[in-house]
Amino acid sequence: MARPKAVLESVPAKPEPRAPKKPRRKRVASPRQVFERRYVQTIRSVDLWSVLKVAICFYLSALIVILVAGVMLWWVASAAGVVASVESFVGELVNNKDFRLLSWEVLRAATLIGLVLVCLMTVVTVLAAAFYNLFSELLGGIEVTVVEQEELSE
Repeated sequence: MARPKAVLESVPAKPEPRAPKKPRRKRVASPRQVFERRYVQTIRSVDLWSVLKVAICFYLSALIVILVAGVMLWWVASAAGVVASVESFVGELVNNKDFRLLSWEVLRAATLIGLVLVCLMTVVTVLAAAFYNLFSELLGGIEVTVVEQEELSE
């Protein structure tokens, strides 16, 4: 039995809360009628090309935010002397008094690792969308109910 795609129902209006402050003149308000439309939509498939574009934009944006935050934290740590302390500690561990962390090489390595992660996560996201398309053919997809309310006064 097929369900109707759109149903128009009459719902009584909600009473407004009253605060007992001052006695006022009583107004005769006309009753309001609220109509509600419910649409049931089913998401059967997701376009893989759209998922690819959105995933690339999302993960690249996240990489840029993380890199900018990392550069800012590096500057703060360098100004506070934390980077020099870490360099001297690592220099003592490896018996090298002249050990230095080169900030541009650290940034370049972080960027390359981030780009590899962006590629991997994009592939995983597109594969997840492809699996959703396969499973939605078997199970029917996700049903979403959209409610639209209209208030009519007489």
